Amino acid sequence: MEFRSAITLSIATLVWLTLAVNSDAGGIAIYWGQNGNEGTLAETCATGNYKYVNLAFLSTFGGGRTPMINLAGHCDPYSNGCTKLSSDIKSCQARGINVMLSIGGGVVSYSLSSSEDARQVATYLWKNFLGGKSSSRPLGPAVLDGIDFDIEGGSDLYWDDLARYLSAYSQKGKKVLLTAAPQCPYPDAWVGNALKTGLFDYVWVQFYNNPPCQYTSGNISNLDDAWKQWTTDIKATKIFLGLPASPQAAGSGFIPVPDLTSDVLPSIKGSDKYGGVMLWSKYYDDQSGYSSSIKSHV
Repeated sequence: MEFRSAITLSIATLVWLTLAVNSDAGGIAIYWGQNGNEGTLAETCATGNYKYVNLAFLSTFGGGRTPMINLAGHCDPYSNGCTKLSSDIKSCQARGINVMLSIGGGVVSYSLSSSEDARQVATYLWKNFLGGKSSSRPLGPAVLDGIDFDIEGGSDLYWDDLARYLSAYSQKGKKVLLTAAPQCPYPDAWVGNALKTGLFDYVWVQFYNNPPCQYTSGNISNLDDAWKQWTTDIKATKIFLGLPASPQAAGSGFIPVPDLTSDVLPSIKGSDKYGGVMLWSKYYDDQSGYSSSIKSHV
């Protein structure tokens, strides 16, 4: 009897410790869709390395433009070829992975011309990618978990309106996650106002291609200062450290694995807003094995 009690106690302690560790553990977010040689979406999720996947990108929308998704070599949206991704999306979600549609990207053929334009774009996103109904859903019947704002140019106007309109759809059942990928100089030039709404769940800040606030070999102070500002000033559920997955993935800002695990992560993980690491992108991660190397430390 005493022996069994000891076992029961040790199991209870083990469960508690596991929960305690997992509650602090971060996750890895990845961008997928901009290189046809990065494997399928289902394969991406099957690696077990990622907790969030951003489908990149809905690159054309707003201002009277016909919305168009661009997933590079993965599928042809003009012939309805991307609807085949529906089963992949569902397989990712069955693994507990959040799948978002990332709107924007580096090739700027998007902007919002008014609050009404923002409302129309939100309606389009709801009907065609989220929980609404449309006869022409580009990714098929799968319901995505949310929308990622990767706004890198154009105009800084009305993104806050788009966030409000999208957030309102959460009242229709499944929560619409809102995420964003601002640059690390604070506040972000494009989505700074949108982030002030406090409606964003996850914000993966791009700590690359921005020398004033990124890591340089042996010097964490610029990154640390920017991280503290983001985690203090932005009302979001979690903030993520956005990094290139290999030196080739960005012009600057790559952090070698030993530096990340021994220097950078221990410095930023103390924040209760810490959510993990975002990587650009699946293709570069395949080349470097970066996510596999850092996963146990995130």
